[in-house]
Amino acid sequence: MSSAEHAPAKINLALHVTGQRADGFHLLESLVVFTEFGDHITVAAAEEDSFVVMGHFAAQVPLDGGNLVIRARDVLREAYPEDAAAPVAITLEKNLPIASGIGGGSSDAAAALRALARHWNLDADLSVLALRLGADVPMCLLARPLLARGIGEIVDPLANYPSLPLVLVNPGIGVATPDVFRALESRENPSFSPPPADPEPAHVIEWLRATRNDLETPAKALAPAITEALDALRSTGAAFVRMSGSGATCFGVFETTAAAANAANAIEQAKPGWFSVATSSMR
Repeated sequence: MSSAEHAPAKINLALHVTGQRADGFHLLESLVVFTEFGDHITVAAAEEDSFVVMGHFAAQVPLDGGNLVIRARDVLREAYPEDAAAPVAITLEKNLPIASGIGGGSSDAAAALRALARHWNLDADLSVLALRLGADVPMCLLARPLLARGIGEIVDPLANYPSLPLVLVNPGIGVATPDVFRALESRENPSFSPPPADPEPAHVIEWLRATRNDLETPAKALAPAITEALDALRSTGAAFVRMSGSGATCFGVFETTAAAANAANAIEQAKPGWFSVATSSMR
């Protein structure tokens, strides 16, 4: 019997860098949503441990202990050596581009924690273990609209947040997060105002226009193709466009799912080497 979990893309609708700790970690404020489109994790009983990756971006995924899915398995075993001892076959369907600012690795790790805990029937506080895997993993464990603060580990879920029609576009490049932060001119930037209490999509877009992604400017300097991706989204009628995370994936918010689908198709036709997909954020 197998246990399956969706590993959605993580989209930073807004991302403000508000400071830096003494240990070098940056302090952030972010409004985060997760998408219907993403990777998939499956866990099944086996005679010995195995890890198989399939999907469009499988060739770029490490298969050793550097992979967060493997680390998630091992972290659970360290915490529950008796209950989590049984061998497992883990399969990752990798549909999201690598190192692209949409939290694919962190989301895979969170999905693996959920699937493995259910498979082994563990009564586990996964949020504590998630933080050991990375600052983004606790928010990916929730996988719902939220505000993230600190280094990303302080999360506040948002109630009644709307589903937004989105198009995700990556111009076929990866951007190293440390390089983007090194190119950031200011690490002490203003916070954003509270999101609208009446979260209609139009109000969300209006609020977003007053926010920023502080990493977008340095990322565009390092990878000019990001500007091209943003322009492609604007040209297809997006109501709002921005880069997610540290890049290079960009997103456009559309008025309808049909408009998003048409835009993704148009970009795919014009740029067949790019990653382009229409999806919606999960409520």
